[in-house]
Amino acid sequence: MKILVCAFEHSANVHLEALLKEFKGDVELVGVFNERLGNPIVDLRALAIMGVVDAIKKLPFFLGLSKKLLKLVPEVDKVLLIDSSGFNLPFAKKVKKQYPDKEIIYYILPQAWAWKKKRIPVLAETIDTLASILPFEPEYYPKNAPIEYVGHPLLDEIPQLKQERSVGHKIAFMPGSRKTEIQNLMPQYIALQKKLQCEAYLIIPEHFSDKVSELYGDVSAFNIVYDAHKTLYECDFAFICSGTATLEATLIGTPFILTYIAKKVDYFIGTKLLNINIDYIGLGNIMFNKFKHRAMHPELWQDDVTLEKMLEAYHAMDQEQFFSDAMALRGYLRHGSSKRVAQIIEERHEDSI
Repeated sequence: MKILVCAFEHSANVHLEALLKEFKGDVELVGVFNERLGNPIVDLRALAIMGVVDAIKKLPFFLGLSKKLLKLVPEVDKVLLIDSSGFNLPFAKKVKKQYPDKEIIYYILPQAWAWKKKRIPVLAETIDTLASILPFEPEYYPKNAPIEYVGHPLLDEIPQLKQERSVGHKIAFMPGSRKTEIQNLMPQYIALQKKLQCEAYLIIPEHFSDKVSELYGDVSAFNIVYDAHKTLYECDFAFICSGTATLEATLIGTPFILTYIAKKVDYFIGTKLLNINIDYIGLGNIMFNKFKHRAMHPELWQDDVTLEKMLEAYHAMDQEQFFSDAMALRGYLRHGSSKRVAQIIEERHEDSI
């Protein structure tokens, strides 16, 4: 079976790798994905964007990439889109228009239920299989929409989950995977570590290993590590930039504080011009709020990311309650998703032969 894949983000490729292990038959990938999984048509490093302004600058490049991918559609059996709705949803519309019989599977859906509800009917009409990783998500779609809750991929991918709360002074710091995120947060994290005098672990992407001093500053007080899952499991607390890592820490059972500083122009465009109003940006908080109607952990955004407020949130947080909530969220999500998504793709492939 030959599949056209659009997996732009690091997290999407982690999910894709787990999915590939569940296929029973041979699968060949073409399109956009990590080179360790095959032969992509583009280097993923060229696709990294940070915010609205950066996305606008790279628009011509992405339009050209969309045309290249569209030419590959006739030679594949199925199209698999993973996350990245800014590219994948417009691309899906083009595929459906030119090749209406080509099956499109969307895995890790756009969070249209949160702030772009007008996308929901578009997704329901354009996508043949909507593989949802949020238990509450199908409720937002029409009853006849081709959507199914398949489980959550992180429950396939995280090797160890805490069964009891750890107590100590080992703290992990995750300033993100984009240069702007790192440069915004590291001065705050360095000051915080000095104040806490904790055993500190700085989790960085391996491809930044030769640029530590350039990107992160003076991190002599930190242990530099690369394995996020292992480190979060071994640590007692964490300070984390927004992203998938916040949900990873939640499921592992390590209490943390989300700290996020967006580019000022992006924050202005999102909150003022686009009028986007959201209660939480942490994935764990978003899910838990749907489940229990409250947050699990503190979130500090923009000007609230200060040494004083981080210390205040750290000392005030009820870590025992967080751990209890983490256990409840694991039960709510129930199981991993890779096996079910692989079944959906292969079963329908066999039916079409």
